[in-house]
Amino acid sequence: MKESKYIWMDGELVKWADAKVHVLTHTLHYGNAVFEGTRAYQTDNGLAIFKLDEHCKRLYNSAKITAIKPNITLEEVRLAHIKLLKANEFKSGANIYIRPLIYLGYGQMGVHHINAPVHTMIAAWEWGAYLGDEGLENGIKVCTSSITRNPNRSTFGKAKAAANYLNSQMAKYEAIEAGFEEALMLDENGFAAEGTGECLFIVRDGVLVSPPNDNSLESITQATVIKLAEEFGIKVERRNITRDEIYICDEAFFTGTAAEVTPINSLDHREIGNGARGEMTKKLQSAYFDVVYGRDKDYKSDLTYINHKSVYKKGGY
Repeated sequence: MKESKYIWMDGELVKWADAKVHVLTHTLHYGNAVFEGTRAYQTDNGLAIFKLDEHCKRLYNSAKITAIKPNITLEEVRLAHIKLLKANEFKSGANIYIRPLIYLGYGQMGVHHINAPVHTMIAAWEWGAYLGDEGLENGIKVCTSSITRNPNRSTFGKAKAAANYLNSQMAKYEAIEAGFEEALMLDENGFAAEGTGECLFIVRDGVLVSPPNDNSLESITQATVIKLAEEFGIKVERRNITRDEIYICDEAFFTGTAAEVTPINSLDHREIGNGARGEMTKKLQSAYFDVVYGRDKDYKSDLTYINHKSVYKKGGY
């Protein structure tokens, strides 16, 4: 990890090395915390955060679902993203990954969490393609995990909660150890749910298909890709997908803030399509990058430019 100058903690900018918590912090022991993954891209008009408002709203929705009462308002957190990126003075031209976290701190132990103090932090650092630059172009090898995606009757799948990602960690570990680059997780009924941190799309006979969000996080990137596809006149279906349907589909790809739009070239040693990035995947990937890099004028409002008057659009900062 490439360290930055500062991390924002409860309203203060703290030097990276000094951003510490107590070993008895409640979240460390019981896993109740909510977070986001947000990206800022180097556009022709400077660094810009993609869909900052949507990510902040989902962060606070996650907190509500997991019964955490934030200690900082949503608007303060939104403005803190901007303040942090300005303070860190990212000048290298690299893209930035941003990680806000609302967590429970030191002072209360035991499963009942309500009396634990609530804290909020935001970190940002330079980070390239999550699944590799080569993966964006040539695709990645995926396996079906033996680990089921968290069922709705045992956890809250609409919350981007820390505890929800233990099975993602184990699925990712299983995949890497077996020589793959990512894992596909099925839901409790055997249908494709998502990757360890990504949403799934397949293409069959010119139709773009993605599973419903019944058993996955409501993805901001997924929604963006669907909107782009519809603007291209591509037919989009939201329905269940079995893994054997993925074996015989024409194209497949993962989406997510970190993964962006990453092609899948094989699943369980079955080549997808011709084993390379498909034409629809390439088209949507290119369109997505046009959006986040500010090249598509129709999506300018989705970007918050750090050194631009648009940071004032909701006042205060």
